[in-house]
Amino acid sequence: MGANTIAAEDQAYLRIENLCKVYATRDGEVRALNDISFSQRRGEFLSHVGPSGCGKSTLLMIAAGLLAPSSGAVRVGGRKVDRPRTDIGIVFQNPVLLDWRTALGNVMLQAEARKLNRKEAEARAGTLLESVGLGGFEERYPHELSGGMRQRVSICRALIHNPDHLLMDEPFGALDALTRDQLVLDLQALVSERHMTVLFITHSIAEAVFLSDRVVVMTPRPGCIDRIIDIKLPRPRTLAMRETPEFAEYSRQILDLFLARGVLREH
Repeated sequence: MGANTIAAEDQAYLRIENLCKVYATRDGEVRALNDISFSQRRGEFLSHVGPSGCGKSTLLMIAAGLLAPSSGAVRVGGRKVDRPRTDIGIVFQNPVLLDWRTALGNVMLQAEARKLNRKEAEARAGTLLESVGLGGFEERYPHELSGGMRQRVSICRALIHNPDHLLMDEPFGALDALTRDQLVLDLQALVSERHMTVLFITHSIAEAVFLSDRVVVMTPRPGCIDRIIDIKLPRPRTLAMRETPEFAEYSRQILDLFLARGVLREH
C-alpha cells in the first residue's frame, strides 16, 4: 500500500470494515451483505448502484446505525457506530409526510424533535424550501403538492439541522423522468453549496455517474463490492454532459460489470 493510499484512508470520514449481514427467515438464513469494506471522505458524494436485493438499502440502514451488522463494523470519525446516529439526515424513496402538516410544518418536524431554536429553524426551513423551488408553497399541504414537490420537502426536512452526513435511499426512484432530472440538478446544487457528504443508493447508472465522485458497483445477493469507479467529470455537471463520450464510457464500465454478472442480458 502506497503512501498516498494510506493518507487517503487516514482521512476517511465513514469507514465500513468487513461488513456482513445475515437475516434469519423461516426458510433459513439469507445473506444480504458479504464482506463489504470501503471508506468515504468528508465532502464526497458516494453512490452505490446495483440490482434489487443486493443489500444496498440494508447497507444504508447499517451506516445510519438503525440496523446492526451480523459482523464487521461501521466507524464515523474513528468512532464505532453502535446506536442510531444523530449526525445524519435520511431521505427515502417515499417522502413520508404528515398529511395534516403544511410543507413548512413537515420540514419543522425534524427541528421540533431536536428541540432547535424555532425562529432560527423556521428561517432555515424557508431558505431550504426556496432553494429547491418551493418558495411560496410553504403553507401548502402534501395533497396540494406533486410527487416531486413532496420529495423536495423531504430533502429539506433531512437538511434542517445541517447534518454532517446525508443518506439517500432511492430518493428519486418513484418520480417521472423530467421531475427526476430536475431533482438531480437541485441536489447537485445543494451538495455543492453546502459542501455535503452524501451516501446515495440508486438503481440508475446515469444518476450515479452524474452525481458522484465515486460509484460503488454492487454484485447480486449476497451483495459484495464488484468495483469502485472514480468519476472524473468536471463540475457543475449539466444534463447535456450525459451525451458526451466521457459520460458514456463511465456508464459502459458499470453496464459491462452488470452484464458480466448476469444482472443484465443482451440477446
